[in-house]
Amino acid sequence: MGLEPFYSTNAQWSLLLPLLLALVLSAAIGLEREIGAKAAGLRTHTLVGVGAAVFMEVSKYGFSDLLSLDHVALDPSRVSAQIVSGIGFIGGGLIFVRKDAVRGLTTAATVWLAAGVGMACGGGLPVLALAATAAHFLITRGFPPLSRAVGRLRGAPPALRLSYLDGRGVLRAVLAACTDAGWSVERLLVAREESTGDGERVAEVTLRLAGRGELPDLAALLAELPGVRSAETTTDPD
Repeated sequence: MGLEPFYSTNAQWSLLLPLLLALVLSAAIGLEREIGAKAAGLRTHTLVGVGAAVFMEVSKYGFSDLLSLDHVALDPSRVSAQIVSGIGFIGGGLIFVRKDAVRGLTTAATVWLAAGVGMACGGGLPVLALAATAAHFLITRGFPPLSRAVGRLRGAPPALRLSYLDGRGVLRAVLAACTDAGWSVERLLVAREESTGDGERVAEVTLRLAGRGELPDLAALLAELPGVRSAETTTDPD
């Protein structure tokens, strides 16, 4: 009785080249993230890219010996579809929300892209993998200056000028109220500090804010806080 073939395919050594390409490209993506001190860096992106390439190669070539059997039909796309679904769990773990601020979206997207690069390498599409890696660097390194330029075209960011009684924890309450209302304080500029006739210290600050909503409504909300003497909208302190 003859022995069953041990290997699915005799071309296994040739499958290492796509795996090596996935290693290099996903490591390049991860290195860029590592330099930016992101939550997912070199190791995570490299492992995701190489793992996706391995799954793709198993999907394409791992069942070659079974295709010669009668009544056996395989769909190579099933494994790749599961890669897309499975990588969502990793990406979801990188996204977190603090109050109304969402963090980690870009890092999760790069992990998703690293998986796509690995799939392209394992699927025998090196040109697509190289193009996707180049697109990553274009987006992550080229788009931030463009975003800042667009921000300058939008005009001055929203800002508030506040006058409050110093030494009573009023500023802490103001910052908490801004966060609760869906705004984040990007910059705080102390304009001046003076004393009133009754010995109270009055501080004046300008807050540069980022968020969605109506700034006059926020100013009205802050003006009602204990210790706040006035709150008004103004131009950006820069």
